[in-house]
Amino acid sequence: MPQTKEGALKARETIKEKYGSDYYERIGKIGGKASNTGGFYNNPELARRAGSIGGKKSKRTKNVV
Repeated sequence: MPQTKEGALKARETIKEKYGSDYYERIGKIGGKASNTGGFYNNPELARRAGSIGGKKSKRTKNVV
């Protein structure tokens, strides 16, 4: 894995040589097709319940006025 900017640029060039100049477009397209806007997007009640549980378990101090 590249640890510097120069290393990242070299890795990018190597990937483009090995897999083609449209490599990043292709892997992005695969990820976009795999997502299906599920979870909280389709179920606001589930999001409300999950947020409530997380809020109750929060270890942050509560500001009392």
